Amino acid sequence: MPKYKALSEAYIPELPNYYKGKVRENYDLPDGRRIIIATDRISAFDRILASIPLKGQVLTQTARFQFEQTQDICPNHVIEYPDPNVLVCRKLTILPVEIVVRGYLAGTTGTSILTLYKAGKREMYGFTLPDGMQDNEKLPAPIITPTSKAFDGGHDEPLTAEDILKRLLTKGQWETITGYALKLFARGQEIAASRGLILADTKYEFGTDDEGNIVLADEIHTPDSSRYWFADSYAPGKRPVSFDKDFVRNWVVERCDPYKDDIPEIPEDVIDATTQVYIQAYEKITDRKFEAGDPAVDPLQRIRNNLAKYF
Repeated sequence: MPKYKALSEAYIPELPNYYKGKVRENYDLPDGRRIIIATDRISAFDRILASIPLKGQVLTQTARFQFEQTQDICPNHVIEYPDPNVLVCRKLTILPVEIVVRGYLAGTTGTSILTLYKAGKREMYGFTLPDGMQDNEKLPAPIITPTSKAFDGGHDEPLTAEDILKRLLTKGQWETITGYALKLFARGQEIAASRGLILADTKYEFGTDDEGNIVLADEIHTPDSSRYWFADSYAPGKRPVSFDKDFVRNWVVERCDPYKDDIPEIPEDVIDATTQVYIQAYEKITDRKFEAGDPAVDPLQRIRNNLAKYF
C-alpha cells in the first residue's frame, strides 16, 4: 500500500467559529450548519498520541454507511459529505446523557458492566444481573447503561433512568432516545451478523434541533464507538477476536507512564499496522472496498478545495 500523509490538523482560517476537539475540528456556519472535519489524530490517556493516516476518512465513511442504513429508524444530523473526511450537519443542542447499549457482559472501563460485575455488583444502571455469569456472556436482552455526558474534561458517571428523569431529561425525551437506541442497536447487530461480526455494545449521542426534535448526532456503529467481535471466535468466558486498534496504545504503555511521561516517538510500522486495521474494519463492517484516494494529494489541501463553497 502506498504511503499516505496523515491529517494531523484541519485549521482553515476562511471558515468561521473554529473549535478544536481531541480528534475532530469544527466550524459553525451562521445559518445553523456545522462542518466537522475528522482528523487522523488518535487520542488516549487524555492526550494525543499520534496521527494514523486515513483513520479520519475510515471513521467518517463508516458512520456515513451506518447513518444511511438507519435513517428510517430516527432522524440524524447529516446534511452532506463534501469530502471523505468531512461531514456537514445540523447544529444541535447535545443532550447531557451518553447512551451506551450493551448486548454482552463486557468492557474494561470503570463504568462497564463487566468491571462492575467483577467487583461484586449485581445491581447497576437500574438493572439486576444474575450470579454466575461468565465474561462476555450474552445478556438476556440488550440493556441501556447511560452515563452523564462529561463536558470540559470531566469524567462520565453511571446513571439510572430515575437519575436522568430527576435532573437531566424529560420523560418524553428519555422514552424517545431509549426507543431509538434499542432499535438502532438491533439494526446494527443485524448488519454486523450479516458480515460475520457481533456488535457487542455501542454508544450513541443525541441532540435536539430548534424545534425540540430528538436527532442522532456524532457517529454511529464505527470501530471507535462500538465493540465488534468476529463471530467465529466467540465463546462465553473467552476473549473474542476483535479489531485490534490498540497497537499505538499498547506500544506507549509498554514504554512509559502515559499519564505522566513524555510520549516517545511511535515507529512507522506501528502506525502503518494501525492504519491497516482501520481499513480492515471499514471493509468488514460495510462489505465495501475502501477507496483511499490519491496518496500524492495533501489531505488538508483537498479538504480546503472541497469546502471552498463555504468560505
